[in-house]
Amino acid sequence: MKRFDCMKTLAEKLSDELVILSLGASVDEWYNAAPHMREGSLFQQQLGCVTPEAFGLAVGLPHRRIVSLDTDGGMMFNLGILATLGNEKPENLLVIVWDNECYQSIGGPPTHTASGTVDLAAIARGAGISQAHTARDLESFGRLCREGLVAKEPFVIIAKVSGDVAPDIRRKHSDGREDKYIFVRHVEKTENIVIMGPSEHN
Repeated sequence: MKRFDCMKTLAEKLSDELVILSLGASVDEWYNAAPHMREGSLFQQQLGCVTPEAFGLAVGLPHRRIVSLDTDGGMMFNLGILATLGNEKPENLLVIVWDNECYQSIGGPPTHTASGTVDLAAIARGAGISQAHTARDLESFGRLCREGLVAKEPFVIIAKVSGDVAPDIRRKHSDGREDKYIFVRHVEKTENIVIMGPSEHN
């Protein structure tokens, strides 16, 4: 199962959700798979920070569906977030973990999930997240996405994907700082709120 195919399958189901995603090749893949979600996606968050940031948004905007596009390496950096989700049980958070069993962006050394003994979905269930599933084919991934986007509890999908990167895709042309402002202004506009007001001069 290829990550880019999964992203296109997910993108078809999204409209006004907010998406947080990690570093690496998944950034350019999501930029191409979901062009209608570019303003509503916060790109290039550090390992271990993606799902915690998504959780913060889910708490702050409880009426809005939030989607975390995390990685196996990123989730292993901060397994404690699963315990937080199990305790707090946000009703509007879908977490998808792209599990390619390697740290792709630094040359592909294996993550712990490559051993065959570390099961992130089982860890999530052990942390109190009853809706934690593993998808190994595109059909089950699509079905789980549909369920997760309407669930009234935290929903985790561990997507077992290959290490293949989609060829010949357009590179995202903005940097992390610009991405932040694009995302914030999108939230301000769609929520009719002010997050970053004009600077005050004394």
